[in-house]
Amino acid sequence: MFRYLIGMLGIGALLASTASYQSSIRAWQKQRDAGLRAPDGWLTLVGLFWLKEGNNTIGSGGSNDFVLPESAAAERTGVLQLHGKKVVFRSEHGDARELSYDEEHPDVVRDGTISFYVIQRGDKFAVRAKDSAALARKRFSGMKYFPINAELHVEGKFVADSKKIAILNILGQTDLEESPGVVEFRYQGQTYRLRPIYEGKTLFFLFKDRTNRSQTYQAGRMLNTPLPVDGKVDLDFNRAYNPPCTFTPYATCPLPPKENTLPFAVNAGELRYGQGHPELSAAR
Repeated sequence: MFRYLIGMLGIGALLASTASYQSSIRAWQKQRDAGLRAPDGWLTLVGLFWLKEGNNTIGSGGSNDFVLPESAAAERTGVLQLHGKKVVFRSEHGDARELSYDEEHPDVVRDGTISFYVIQRGDKFAVRAKDSAALARKRFSGMKYFPINAELHVEGKFVADSKKIAILNILGQTDLEESPGVVEFRYQGQTYRLRPIYEGKTLFFLFKDRTNRSQTYQAGRMLNTPLPVDGKVDLDFNRAYNPPCTFTPYATCPLPPKENTLPFAVNAGELRYGQGHPELSAAR
């Protein structure tokens, strides 16, 4: 009887642990959905305009260098002045301010339901425009996911090998990003490796696998994990998600390095949303 009770307690603890894990993944999915539906989420992206040296006019009027949705902004919102690496915005009301292009804390300009800010890609600068009233946001039907797959929640081994690696984006531009090493993990008796870069205080994985052919986004998916602890990485593919390019042609998504192509189907995480953008399916 005593052994029976111990066995039952063990089964109960396992079931409770499994339920807790599944709840954590569903909470992550809910948070992901809320982020996509946010007034400034990726579904609101309506323009990516590359700045030329000197004056760049922006507004809903057709004569502007950068044309915003007519119903969302004034005919002329203002002028963006690029001089070297300095960007100044002068509004139609006469005020002026220099805009930071730090992507962690950009200076945002607002006009009606429109907001825009400056980003840097290589030696080029662009304006990223969002519209909280965008049709893509209004029509968003939510993401779909593979069933939660506990087999694809694995403990990875971090192997330090710090170096700069080339990351290509969908525009054909290449940036050198710091990669701290590789993460080795076991799945169905085989060992695999992925090389992350940093994103904030996380490891950021860009990867491809066999599901990209028809089930997940053509150009690959993304995954963030906590930084290594005692040489170990909590690698949970149930938290794999689609890049912003799934939802808009105006994003500048990085593409997975060739070494991050897994030879098996990662049946976990987000499924493809609609058909994605077909022009990106060739970016393999």
